[in-house]
Amino acid sequence: MAKRLDKLEQNFLDTIKENNLINKGDVIVVGVSGGPDSITLLTCLNKYKDYLGIEIISAHINHLIRKDSTEDEQYVENMCKNMGIKCYVKRADVEKIAKEQKKGSEEVGRKIRYDFFDEVARKENANKIAIAHNMKDNAETMLLNIIRGSGLTGLEGIQAEEYGKYIRPLINCTREEIEEYCEKNNLQPRIDSTNKENIYRRNIIRNKLLPQLQELNPNIVESLSNLSKIVKVQNMHIKNEVENIYNKIATEELNTNNLQNKNDSSMPKAKNKVSNVTLGKIELHLLEFQKLDVSLQQNLILYTINKLFGNTKNIEKVNIDDIIIICRRNVGNKYICPNKNLKILIKNKKIIFIPLA
Repeated sequence: MAKRLDKLEQNFLDTIKENNLINKGDVIVVGVSGGPDSITLLTCLNKYKDYLGIEIISAHINHLIRKDSTEDEQYVENMCKNMGIKCYVKRADVEKIAKEQKKGSEEVGRKIRYDFFDEVARKENANKIAIAHNMKDNAETMLLNIIRGSGLTGLEGIQAEEYGKYIRPLINCTREEIEEYCEKNNLQPRIDSTNKENIYRRNIIRNKLLPQLQELNPNIVESLSNLSKIVKVQNMHIKNEVENIYNKIATEELNTNNLQNKNDSSMPKAKNKVSNVTLGKIELHLLEFQKLDVSLQQNLILYTINKLFGNTKNIEKVNIDDIIIICRRNVGNKYICPNKNLKILIKNKKIIFIPLA
């Protein structure tokens, strides 16, 4: 009789198969902090690398926030050495950089991590980057997005795969399953003491809000996970509909100024970029736009902005509403600037989206 797989490992393999996360021949960079989640991910990928037909490389960022961060670094290096896995390490003073850039340390830390993962991937010709997010991380992200005032996209939370590059094989595993797996396999991961400090919004959600919600619904983490999957399917339907409309009523004008993708370099390049050619502006047929229901108008505006910049950063609901209002009034030469990078002009029965920087 075949040996029954460990529950977490079965979940790990099922998530990979159901979401087509890994193909034979993939070279995967694994983000490893040294905590329970990433050590479990590294252990599972290493255990099944021959079965999956993959090569794995480790990447560790030392944020220099905690006094024992160098011990985390050494722990990851030793574990990778014992597994025979190449390990890249980078040190970055996140709090210093955040202060210099006048940004939050969480935001800066995330960008530094993803930039480093991308750097290692390029160096090793890797085509995937594995991140150790689990089901509880997804629940926290969804709640954080709700608090920020997110729309449907925010309710997707953290998905198993993004941009054809980032994969999360543990996204359907609970934190309890991961901790049990570490104990069962004597992995002895490092514990980040800052996770207990309620100085970050995510930590407040993790340590205060989520436990209170679990008193109302002990299965809240699983419920939010199911919701994120449902919303993902619904959003995909909306996206396909909007894309079809865009292709019918949009006109794209190209230039060679290479204006885009000055945003987070961990994000993929905008799909409309070809060599050094980028979109100079996009025009939508105003009368056809006015025939759409409000939901499709809202999503079409976001889709068009994303076409220009590769993201919709700093575009809020009030900006979308303002754009729809000027389109409804149909006053010639009327324009608004939702932010310093974008101008939207109504002219000659066209809605013209013009990048300003």
